[in-house]
Amino acid sequence: MRSRLATRSTRLVLAAAAVTALAATTACGPEDPSETGAAAPSASTSSSASASASASTEGTESGESSDGKGETEAPAGDKSGYGQSCGTNDPDFTVTWEAQPISHYLVTAKAKSGITCYLDINTPSVSFGSGADGVASPVGQGGEDPIKLSGSSVAYAGINVKTTEGEGGKQFENVIIATSEDDPNPAEVELPDAPTVDKPIVTNWSTKRDEVIPRIV
Repeated sequence: MRSRLATRSTRLVLAAAAVTALAATTACGPEDPSETGAAAPSASTSSSASASASASTEGTESGESSDGKGETEAPAGDKSGYGQSCGTNDPDFTVTWEAQPISHYLVTAKAKSGITCYLDINTPSVSFGSGADGVASPVGQGGEDPIKLSGSSVAYAGINVKTTEGEGGKQFENVIIATSEDDPNPAEVELPDAPTVDKPIVTNWSTKRDEVIPRIV
């Protein structure tokens, strides 16, 4: 009788131990990622990613390049740097004598090497000597506004040095030319001869030679 009771007691103890072990396993449940070292999403990581995305968006909106160098692209259609006015020192001037169809002097303006500029003042300033009586009056012939000078392109103006009858006037070997009346550095160009000047006139700039034959109208 005692042998059976002992055997039964042993079985009950073993069964109880098995139930206890099973209960302990169930209570633990799935492994806690924090205990195993698994990377669980953290608030700081999410915040960093959100901040990075925000900075990227702000950089793009402010014009920064995506490579983070801070370079800014010029807006489409940006024309800055275009339209430089020709100063008197930008073109080279030559003066030639034209006998036909009406005798006059032809001024040719050509941009110096590497220069691009615009004759945006229609009429050149032309004078002979320093006196007011040597200033050429504009007659308004020809005219394109503005004229671009670059490379081989040229502009012309015509001068009639004597519009009066008789022997009056003074002789000059040079003519003073400027792209505007207030240019502080006018060019002094040698004439092909020494004409008598009296009440001179000058036309506007033009790209067509036949438009700059000076006439009193």
